[in-house]
Amino acid sequence: MNRKKILVVDDDAVILKILSMKLRGAGYEVLMAEDGGAAVGAARREKPDVILLDITFPPDIAGGPPWDGFLILAWLRRLEEAKNTPVIMISGDDSAVAQKRAWAAGAFDFCPKPLDCPMIIEAIERAIGPAIPKAA
Repeated sequence: MNRKKILVVDDDAVILKILSMKLRGAGYEVLMAEDGGAAVGAARREKPDVILLDITFPPDIAGGPPWDGFLILAWLRRLEEAKNTPVIMISGDDSAVAQKRAWAAGAFDFCPKPLDCPMIIEAIERAIGPAIPKAA
């Protein structure tokens, strides 16, 4: 039986580790990306069932485009492999403006930081169901 895949996109290694441990413990397969380029590549290759996407990323010191979660989401929506994948935005900005902007951009849901792992797992289950389907 294949486990459902979750792609976690965040530049913070601590957040990636915490979410990875919690989501694996809940029965999901977890993929990780630290920036927009890695997120787009992973989405194309792995075709995750849901994507957890941070909104804020540091500027690209190599002179590339300044990625943020909204730009990454726009790129994902152009990919055949990810255009219909539910995206749950996560952010330290818990303002109503950030939430409205996330939903307007096409996010399935919004979860504030600091992360509430049970809330994130509930959002994932609303988007794609439990990690392991119930036996018929």
